[in-house]
Amino acid sequence: MRMAYKCRAYPDPEQAALLARTFGCVRVVWNKTLAERSRAWRVERRRVSYKETDAALTAWKMTPDLAFLAEVSSVPLQQTLRHQHAAFQNFFAGRARYPRFKTRASRQSAHFTRSAFRMRGGELTLAKASAPLRFVWSWDQVDVAALKPTMVIVSRDGDGRWYVTFAVDADAPEPLPAGRRAIGIDLGVKELAVTSDGERIANPRHLKRKAENLARYQRRMGRCRKGSKNRAKAKAKICRAHRKVRAARADLLHRTTTHLVRDHDVIVIEDLNVKGAMAAASGTVDQPGRNVAQKRGLNRAIADCGWGEFRRQLEYKCERHGRRLVVIDRWHPSSKKCSVCGHTLAELSLSTRHWSCPGCRTRHDRDHNAAKNILAAGLAVVRGDVAFGDACGADVRHSEPSRVRSAVKQEASSVRKRIPAL
Repeated sequence: MRMAYKCRAYPDPEQAALLARTFGCVRVVWNKTLAERSRAWRVERRRVSYKETDAALTAWKMTPDLAFLAEVSSVPLQQTLRHQHAAFQNFFAGRARYPRFKTRASRQSAHFTRSAFRMRGGELTLAKASAPLRFVWSWDQVDVAALKPTMVIVSRDGDGRWYVTFAVDADAPEPLPAGRRAIGIDLGVKELAVTSDGERIANPRHLKRKAENLARYQRRMGRCRKGSKNRAKAKAKICRAHRKVRAARADLLHRTTTHLVRDHDVIVIEDLNVKGAMAAASGTVDQPGRNVAQKRGLNRAIADCGWGEFRRQLEYKCERHGRRLVVIDRWHPSSKKCSVCGHTLAELSLSTRHWSCPGCRTRHDRDHNAAKNILAAGLAVVRGDVAFGDACGADVRHSEPSRVRSAVKQEASSVRKRIPAL
């Protein structure tokens, strides 16, 4: 299986200048190739193949204006062409949006394959570099001297921090011991997650806590002259603030998902459509009764939760440790259905946090009840494989054959009717 180790790098001035030139050449190759692809489709209605872009890169190096492309390693430039070819394949397959041009203000990176670096005795030497690149190894259980990476990615964030990522092919770890436990998880905004066991994982709202500082940094940068050093310093502060938010969010998600995978054999979640939820919250989908500020605030809160990253981490951690992740259909009425008798409400507003079942008079907490129904739906999927006890899971569809719709939680018909289908 493929694993990656990302750690801080500290290049010397000569290496920093070489890597900066490499980043610039990668950006030039990407932008020129993207412009040529767009022109060929717009004018000639034809697609440009990878072979054509490879030949164009060779021709560019022969011209006086682009002769500087030959001063850096050719491997990151070739990898740029491969990445753009894969990006267009994903776009035509409907898995991604149209590739965009790269700017020097964004995160910079360069990919080096085995022919463009040397790893000996725990020291990394890149192509065209005269000295090893200094980095800090943070994994005591892994011997860096025995590391045999298949690819090395050197990157620089907007705040000036350098990173090096080692991609290695490792053996799959031993599966975790079976715990004979299953759990359902209901994700939300007020609380990040509520489990069927009653555990509530608070949402720290990392971005909201930094909102005032970010707004102040943005105003300070707006008062600086473009291209000045003061503007660069102000922008670096903004990047550092965003980096701290990303790091805090990733740390919480990793701790939560690791705890869930270690203690449970089967984990059940909903197939949430995060993009559709953010479109509805930002005002792309009309929602009467909400002003612009409320829509933007809800959109920012959904993005701050990291639902997509939560699911991604669960997927690869379950696969790595021999657990099973079940994703139920997003149209399953988890919040409106009584987990005791199975009665389903006709309507349930988003503001209603507790409700009583008309059939059995059971008092339900909205999120805890939804987590119980999600667990029951997941157990209905795995009932033929794992015997976790008798659970009601009627009217359940697995996520693969489900219809493509755009919604997050189908609880109120007034919201569901206004969310368009993709």
